[in-house]
Amino acid sequence: MEDKSSVIIFVDDDPQPIGSFQSPINFELDTRKLVDGEHLLRIVSKDPSGKEGIRKIPFIVRNGPDINVEGISENEVVDGVLPIMVSAYGKGDQKIFLIEGSETPRSIPNWVWILHIVFGGWAIYYLITQYAIAT
Repeated sequence: MEDKSSVIIFVDDDPQPIGSFQSPINFELDTRKLVDGEHLLRIVSKDPSGKEGIRKIPFIVRNGPDINVEGISENEVVDGVLPIMVSAYGKGDQKIFLIEGSETPRSIPNWVWILHIVFGGWAIYYLITQYAIAT
């Protein structure tokens, strides 16, 4: 009989493992049972001779509604009155895709306005020069 390494899997600082297996393993981590935010997957492996190895994998859970804020960013220095747009929406049923509320509304970027003004200026210039040549 071949000796195999054992694998014990922990989430965050919980002393109770979510599972103990013989290597190699395939398992599903159900993040629906975890609160949104930063977490740590800690995998402890012990070979047949008793030596231990530890691997830590940080990950972020976001099962709740996605929150998007426009108008202020992290650690920004601000003053006066700030217009802020907050949009939050959930994924809903994973089996059915709903278009309504699945996109985050955003304001038009500044570069689009600048491009629009430049194009308008060029069009006016073109019309004036063509009119001047024709007369």
